[in-house]
Amino acid sequence: ALRVAQHAGDRAGVPLQEALLPVVEAVGGGSHDDEAAQSRAFPEDMPALMSVLEPNLHPVRRRELEFRVRRPAGEVIWLSLSCRVLAGAADEPGQLLGVVTATQVRSRSADDVSRIQWLTAALDDAATVGDVGRVALAALREPLGADRVALADVRDERLMVTLLDPPEQDAWPELWRAQWRSEWPDAPVSALPTLRLALRDGRMDLWPAGTALEPGLEGVGPGGLAVLPLPAKGSVAGVCLVGWDRPHEFIPEERSLLTATAALIGQALKRAHAHDAEQELATMLQRSLLPRRLPELPGGTAVARYLPARRGLQVGGDWYDVIALSEDRVALVIGDVQGHSAGAATIMGQMRTAVRAYAVEGHPPDVVVSHANRLLVGMETDLFATCCYVELDMEEGTTLFVRAGHLSPLLRHPDGTTEEVLVEGGPPLGVLADAEFPLTSVALSPGTVLAMVTDGLVEAADLPLDAGMERTRVALAAADPEDPARMADALLGDGRRREDDVALLLLRYDGMKTKPIRAGWVVWRLPDAVMHARRFTARTLRRWHVQEAADAVLLVVSELVTNALVHTQGSVRLDLVLRGNRVRVSVSDSSPRAPAKPVIVDWESTGGRGLLLVEAVSDASGTVPVAGGKQVWSEITVPEGETGHREREAVNGGELR
Repeated sequence: ALRVAQHAGDRAGVPLQEALLPVVEAVGGGSHDDEAAQSRAFPEDMPALMSVLEPNLHPVRRRELEFRVRRPAGEVIWLSLSCRVLAGAADEPGQLLGVVTATQVRSRSADDVSRIQWLTAALDDAATVGDVGRVALAALREPLGADRVALADVRDERLMVTLLDPPEQDAWPELWRAQWRSEWPDAPVSALPTLRLALRDGRMDLWPAGTALEPGLEGVGPGGLAVLPLPAKGSVAGVCLVGWDRPHEFIPEERSLLTATAALIGQALKRAHAHDAEQELATMLQRSLLPRRLPELPGGTAVARYLPARRGLQVGGDWYDVIALSEDRVALVIGDVQGHSAGAATIMGQMRTAVRAYAVEGHPPDVVVSHANRLLVGMETDLFATCCYVELDMEEGTTLFVRAGHLSPLLRHPDGTTEEVLVEGGPPLGVLADAEFPLTSVALSPGTVLAMVTDGLVEAADLPLDAGMERTRVALAAADPEDPARMADALLGDGRRREDDVALLLLRYDGMKTKPIRAGWVVWRLPDAVMHARRFTARTLRRWHVQEAADAVLLVVSELVTNALVHTQGSVRLDLVLRGNRVRVSVSDSSPRAPAKPVIVDWESTGGRGLLLVEAVSDASGTVPVAGGKQVWSEITVPEGETGHREREAVNGGELR
């Protein structure tokens, strides 16, 4: 045996860290040279060896640890250090008393080797922080007979717990219960100085039964506590606490196993944090590029679902959109950009924005898709995209389909039969700049469900496309159309492992119970054009039996027609629509520029008040782009009493001119 105190006394006046080095050198063989002594010790053992001299809350500490040294001839021997550190001035370590003895060379048992191999393989498959926590629990609690296991990150001087077992609050000390704000608690590191010290130095601390620890740790393991910092590439990824209620003896083999386990968990946790951060960013990107909510549609209900691929980065190029083109027309679009990457998602966002912009401008479906195709070709990207675009007249039930390399949509008829719509298609977007995309017209009956999907739902390595489409048709026929949301969930299936992301768009077409009554007038550019527009409006309102709201409607017609004649060139059209208890006034012109509402109008101004008046008397108003220009509209509520004759005309589908 070699007494450590002797060397400490021989080197009085030097730091105690330096006093330990001659112990290593004397046992290892050679002169008392600090650099030589450091070279004798194993680097991974030095933090634990030097940790016995660190300041702590407890002025007298008994420590036992094992470390290795290499003799000059290359032989490796194991040493066991049993020591106490006596505090000096200001509670700093002042004197080291202890004994170093040579021990038998220890080798891992076959069970330990098998356990490490299992842990390595299990952590290799752990993608998220939650996965790592479950593997750590399986590796530590039952095999070691532990009563508590906690896994936590350290953020801003707080422990952010990611796993507690048992999960019940009353199984943990009061400090932890007081910070239980969500699924798991967090705790201030400042209230756990022993843990803080272990994290700072990245060393494992094993505290036997009876050790005086702060209350936040003492209750975790009254019979023994292992504090395992989780090292990862020069930093500490987190900490793991393993506690026992009954007295527990830390045998050397267990210490070695805990050290190896902590290192493996630390590396896995580092990867999992990077994976989770990447997935969070990908999810935010995907959500920002897809519609937050779908519009409410007159005469129908639309629902959508998106599921990312379960492998790799959970972001992809699938997209969908529902675009309200007018009060009775809607466009539905679904598409898929090649690949599962942030680049594919970015292209997807650009394509969705472009299709929406072309659609609201009033272009026909084939022109919308053709413009989107030229845009993608001009971007000179290596990616292509498929797309299916549908324009639906909610009043008449007529649809126009355009398909660009995408799967054909499915229809579920009111009697429960299903069919695949035979839509003549063009090539995928981004392939040929001058590609043509033919139109296919289909009539829908009220109660029909339109389903549009991407290939991730109907095709996989073990699922041929034809079989996947047939399975989806069967599921569509069996689903209850009364609840489109549940129908969409049923089409997604049982959540099997997905190799591709999935987008699904459903529309249940109900038809309009009360069809709107329409009237239109082409405004000629004559000196008395506004007068003729007002006379036409007055005649129409009398036939519709609209009386109380007539003055407001006539005022809106006067202002909107005047603005169109004064500020634009080309044709002007006035449209009146009575739907339910609202009259909609729309004036279309050939200028794409929206009218500018003045900010300030003084009493001497001769213009600028028209739009302010329209806004004042309207329940809603706005401007929408249309083919060849724009449309300025206003809606005015009609009193409920003015109904009788209008209802009969609406049922007959009357259109007045």
